Amino acid sequence: MTIDIQQIPTPCYVCDEALLRKNLEILKQVQDQTECNILLALKGFSMFSTFPIVREYLRGVATSSLNEARLGFEEFGGMVHMYTPAYKESEFSEIMNYADHLVFNSFEQWKRFRPLVQRSGKKIECGIRINPEHSEVTTEIYDPCQKFSRMGVTQSQFDEQSMGGLTGIHFHNLCEKNSDSLERTWTVVEKKFGHLFSRLEWINLGGGHHITRSDYDLERLCRIIRNIRKKYGLTVFLEPGEAIALNAGILVASVMDTMHNGMDIALLDASATTHMPDVLEMPYRPTIVGAGVPDQYPYLYRLGGTTCLSGDIIGDYSFPQPLKPGDKLVFEDMLHYTMVKNTTFNGVELPSIAIWTKEGKLEVVRKFGYEDYRNRLS
Repeated sequence: MTIDIQQIPTPCYVCDEALLRKNLEILKQVQDQTECNILLALKGFSMFSTFPIVREYLRGVATSSLNEARLGFEEFGGMVHMYTPAYKESEFSEIMNYADHLVFNSFEQWKRFRPLVQRSGKKIECGIRINPEHSEVTTEIYDPCQKFSRMGVTQSQFDEQSMGGLTGIHFHNLCEKNSDSLERTWTVVEKKFGHLFSRLEWINLGGGHHITRSDYDLERLCRIIRNIRKKYGLTVFLEPGEAIALNAGILVASVMDTMHNGMDIALLDASATTHMPDVLEMPYRPTIVGAGVPDQYPYLYRLGGTTCLSGDIIGDYSFPQPLKPGDKLVFEDMLHYTMVKNTTFNGVELPSIAIWTKEGKLEVVRKFGYEDYRNRLS
């Protein structure tokens, strides 16, 4: 079903319910075939108006802060896993109210907080994050196994004498990867830490699994998970965020003005720095419906936002026709790591959030205004 772009106010993120469900069906297929547990990683996608849909398929959430844990507990339900590089003592009691699995980044953290877990009176499964020191990610900012990484305990620093009370292990070293990356990583993890698995009950294989990508090798993934369960008897968790929302939504923006300074420039009501930060961080080039690379079409424009950051540039795109104020541009695959990273720098308006329902209707679930900007400040 095609989204009617003319109905969309701009700027606006639009989740396509049918495409979201398509992704979730694939993830549920993996769960059913392997008896694993797939969690929604809120760091990648936390559009809670879709949680009633997501929980039809998935069993819980993976969180990385007190606020994420509370959001998952209150809005999603189900299992709430939490990992953070360091827990704050002032927040820990409240975190325990929400989380049923806690992963610690170091044995020092585990020793510090273990008495609080034991006195809580709540059954909380605790685990330790390991660093397999095996990189599959080439962009360093997204590589948890980069040199001097703060993420997890390495083999040389692993304190087996302090494992009492720990029932699980967590590792995460992938970003937008196929299952061959997981297979190579698992070989390393098993070699370095496999002797510990008989003492454990569960293992979390982290995120970064691009499970819903068209070329993803689902058969290999299922084989890896089944082998882990069969060989070690461990309950297996995965926590993708991007795979849930991959290609399931768009950002619609409007052209506000055009100008010329050595080349044609179009100013949009969407911004790279505030609305698509990964364009500058990764960096990467978003796909725009009907546009192409330079020289593909006759009319070339540099697209930018209206913030005062000189580098607020989305990229250079060519179009079949000249752009004019009021034209709408559709950026594809704009649900994951967009809304969760948005800022109000310069007081720029946050995009509205909408769902295009499977019945073909637009539901604008949130609009933002001055109070949202003001309330971040003091």
